[in-house]
Amino acid sequence: MPGKTQQVRSLPYPAVALCLAAVLLQGCTASGERRATAAAPPLVTVMEVQPRYVPIFADFAAQTYARNMVDVRSRVEGYVDRWLFQPGAEVAAGQVLYVLDLRPFEASAEQARGNLRQSEADLDFARKQVSLLQAQASLASAEASLVKAQQDYERLKPLVEADAASQQDLDAAVAALRAAEETVKANKANVEQTALSTRTQIASTEGKVESNHGALNTAQLNLEYGTIRAPISGRIGDSLVPVGGLVSPTAAQPLTTIVPLDPIWVRFQVTESQYLAWARRGQKSPAGQLTLILADGSEFPARGRVTDTLNQVDPKTGTLELQASFPNPRHTLLPGQFGRLRVQVDERKDAIVIPQKAVQQLQSMQTVYTVGPDNKALVRAIVTGSRSGEMWIVEQGLKAGERIIVEGQLKVRPGAAVQPEPYQEPKSGS
Repeated sequence: MPGKTQQVRSLPYPAVALCLAAVLLQGCTASGERRATAAAPPLVTVMEVQPRYVPIFADFAAQTYARNMVDVRSRVEGYVDRWLFQPGAEVAAGQVLYVLDLRPFEASAEQARGNLRQSEADLDFARKQVSLLQAQASLASAEASLVKAQQDYERLKPLVEADAASQQDLDAAVAALRAAEETVKANKANVEQTALSTRTQIASTEGKVESNHGALNTAQLNLEYGTIRAPISGRIGDSLVPVGGLVSPTAAQPLTTIVPLDPIWVRFQVTESQYLAWARRGQKSPAGQLTLILADGSEFPARGRVTDTLNQVDPKTGTLELQASFPNPRHTLLPGQFGRLRVQVDERKDAIVIPQKAVQQLQSMQTVYTVGPDNKALVRAIVTGSRSGEMWIVEQGLKAGERIIVEGQLKVRPGAAVQPEPYQEPKSGS
């Protein structure tokens, strides 16, 4: 070490000066390079503004529901003997869901069948008109007796006048004739009365037959109702009545419920002003396809359409309910789910549209950086209108052909030069 120290001390003055000069030169060069780097224009992405067609969408709070949900109820009173479905399963229309105790219904059907057979036998007997035939036979016998009495009288009368027969015989013949005439009258009245009674009996028995037919049909219908079937196809809920439970047509609680899931229905509300805007265009509701945004933020793959618009505005909320249907073949959606319905509420032709990230917000003022032909950045105040996805419609402040900075604004100062490169718009759906 003493030797090295001595060597440094022995360096001549010109060498020391050269070393110092080299160090200073190196520092100056590095500082110059830094200044040159700082002075290079910042790299930014720019977009040339061009008018385009823009659909304007709005999101509405929505909820799914099953329009044709059915409460499954019993049409007869009885006790549940079996239930034959899995809660939450898909059932088809006509599928057996419950079987009641059928013995009382079977007994009622047998009794009604027996009453019908008895009334049919009575009707057959009445139609044979046995009593009327007997009365008609008695009338025929009385008429024959009247003929004989008339003949006896006519034979005796000339004989009595010729004193060939006694007056007593003639009187007896007259009496017999009068008696035969009265007998015929009585039998005629009996025939008429018997015919009327027979017609009445036939009509009454026919009524009993029809009544017993109805009773049998009712009994058979009740027997069929003892087997409860699905009225529609859909997804079935849990059974609300256990095996052995009593069911009745007037019970407040249904047996279960069935909801059809394809299509699924969605209801949402729009404001009066939105409805009036559609009405001015001759529409009652949005005409295009609807997109359903689910609770997890994903889009339901099928698109829906508004099918119904209710007939009055809710005075409490100032909104009008619209109802839309969505195909739901996989039964993904269930009634009662919440989401957002994306609806096209307007459209603009030749609109100036810029990405939302190109806009800078300063209190109540919105600005963008524009790039002139000399590649210098200038601040421009704008007025934006509706949004369309990630884009904003510019109402004032920009015109077609101008270039705006989309990315890199933090590196830019007003009036400073920039190094622009084209902005690549993301593809739809990305």
